[in-house]
Amino acid sequence: MTGDSALDRLADAILIPPFPDTSAPSWLLDALSGGLAGVTLFASNMAAGPEALTALTATLRAAAPDLLVAADEEGGDVTRVWYHTGSPYPGNAALGAVDDTVLTEEVHAAIGADLAALGVNLDLAPCLDVLAAPSNPVVGTRSFGADPELVGRHGAAAVRGLQSAGVAACAKHFPGHGATLLDSHAELAVVPDGLAVVEERDLPPFRAALAAGVLTVMPGHLRVAGLTGELPASLSAAAITLLRASLGFSGVVVSDALEMRAVSDPYGIPGAAVLAVAAGNDLLCLGRDVSEEGYLAVRAALRDAVRSGSLPGARLEEAAARVAALRARLAGLRAAAGARGPGGHGGAASTAGIGLTAARRALRVTGARPELRDPIVIEVEPVPNIAAGDARWGLDAWAPAGNSRRVAAAPDPGQAAAAALKAAAGRSMVLAVRDAHRSPDTRHLVTAVLAERPDTVLVEMGLPYWQPPAGACQTYLATYGASRANATAAAEFLGLAPAR
Repeated sequence: MTGDSALDRLADAILIPPFPDTSAPSWLLDALSGGLAGVTLFASNMAAGPEALTALTATLRAAAPDLLVAADEEGGDVTRVWYHTGSPYPGNAALGAVDDTVLTEEVHAAIGADLAALGVNLDLAPCLDVLAAPSNPVVGTRSFGADPELVGRHGAAAVRGLQSAGVAACAKHFPGHGATLLDSHAELAVVPDGLAVVEERDLPPFRAALAAGVLTVMPGHLRVAGLTGELPASLSAAAITLLRASLGFSGVVVSDALEMRAVSDPYGIPGAAVLAVAAGNDLLCLGRDVSEEGYLAVRAALRDAVRSGSLPGARLEEAAARVAALRARLAGLRAAAGARGPGGHGGAASTAGIGLTAARRALRVTGARPELRDPIVIEVEPVPNIAAGDARWGLDAWAPAGNSRRVAAAPDPGQAAAAALKAAAGRSMVLAVRDAHRSPDTRHLVTAVLAERPDTVLVEMGLPYWQPPAGACQTYLATYGASRANATAAAEFLGLAPAR
């Protein structure tokens, strides 16, 4: 296969580019009809609501019945489908805190059913990173926890749940992002431990996912001493050989988004695409903001690399064959399941039931249930997490109308604390934070508020690694996540929302 048009088709067979807005552009429909593997959906594609999204994926599937429709739907804080409302499911940290693998499988089966009803058949989840570094800027509540065995058993349960709904799961970020202190969205992350530690701590969850039959795996943009050299695992043949030869994975290797600066800064997106395929990736995710021109540039780079001999044509053919097999398998599962209606996303009984049940079980309370008087909810802006973005979070939806405030702890936490105290004068205060352990300014604000108002109810909607000293706070809640389900569970406990 040497002609340029044939090489273009072969390159298209391993690409799942994004597109803007809530309707399919003509160039995308033409590319799908010509053999493009599929698309990656982001929150901007879903903003018109579930019915519009179902219609959109039906339009895409009319152009290519067996296409891949991928999305990052982890549940919890990282959500695309429910970005504007908050996910009705708690995330991995909450499920790990409960530590009931049956529950984890049920939650992910419900997520999978919702995605399948919407036309999504590849979920870029679950996150199997072992959270060895509490201050990790990108993993956090996306992890089931810090214990490899716990992460492994819940990761396997998540895989089983998603795939029981006919949606391919994707174990990420191989060989493990949980010990890093940098965010690969912005720069190359480094695992500070050697390969021996990674094999003992980080690989067991991936082994468990493979044993559960996971269909795809995503390498991370992270460097591991003794394995990847100066390259990230995502572009490292040694890392992908470890996955295939040592762990025995024979499915589809999906790249993390190639617009992430860890790889796009040094290589450019087209250059990173060529390196990714050469290293052993089979399916390329380009990232949210890549345009039609960017997609065409990637396709051209793959074609030209084969033509020049820098990328073996056999490697591209192997990748395309693996992707084609995945497409055929998922199309078969969809056909066997029959046509699914538009129900089940965001309002179905299964969604509300299992998600809220899980969030209630994850809620941890220290102190007494408060008697709130004319409460005001104060929410503290968190340290940004690029993976989660600005997805809806907090308790403001349950505050009486006009009785919520959002404050920024930085750059002056003392001033922010004074403003919160003034707003709550003579009233009960509910103070909501996310990952206070990652923000000295947030801790300063909380400490200043509690010094004046120990009756404040403090709600930690991230990970409860930092808590006020004993006796400083009369009521402390830890939700292990900021999804709508987590917030509802906390609001119910506090009496801000009626129990269902």
